[in-house]
Amino acid sequence: MTATTSLADTLEVPQDIQNLLFREARTANSFSDEPVSDEQIQAIYDLVKWAPTSMNTQPLRALVIRTEEGKERLLPHMSEGNRAKTASAPVTVVLAADTDFHENLPKTFPHKPDAKDLFADETGREGFARLNSLLQVGYFIIGVRAAGLAAGPMTGFDGAGIDAEFFADRKWKSLVVINVGKPGDNPWFDRLPRLDYDEVVETV
Repeated sequence: MTATTSLADTLEVPQDIQNLLFREARTANSFSDEPVSDEQIQAIYDLVKWAPTSMNTQPLRALVIRTEEGKERLLPHMSEGNRAKTASAPVTVVLAADTDFHENLPKTFPHKPDAKDLFADETGREGFARLNSLLQVGYFIIGVRAAGLAAGPMTGFDGAGIDAEFFADRKWKSLVVINVGKPGDNPWFDRLPRLDYDEVVETV
């Protein structure tokens, strides 16, 4: 029995689920032409929406791009190395932070009616939105894995360009662009090493 197997046995969920969500998780760089349905995207969101954020703020917003017209608008804002795989993905999701998230607090944080007033300062609100949206980005990637799909998250893009193209009338700030689908031919780069526990964790 290996050390990894022994550690895996201490966790609550079965090892095959651990592997699906984490150990076998890879960034896909090519995709098959198998479609990703609206129902699959909805199911992913319906799962990840329950994961915690500070004060239940839920500032993450998602733009699902699946049409040729949408891809044509998106591709010029992607870095050169990300364009081909984005063009080939059946679905691309732009994940963004809504800096007006506080408008929903009366609904999502109802036991504190004045919670919205805590975010009157726009500068502080934007940082708060970004932090909690990035938490939700991580949840979203795990949700894609749970759906049996591959995720190709990318930060190589012109965020200001995407925001002007798609979010000009909203206070959404793009954070990560994720290609979603079934992996295609030669989808994986070589597996890179990870830092070990003792290199990362300190106990006091």
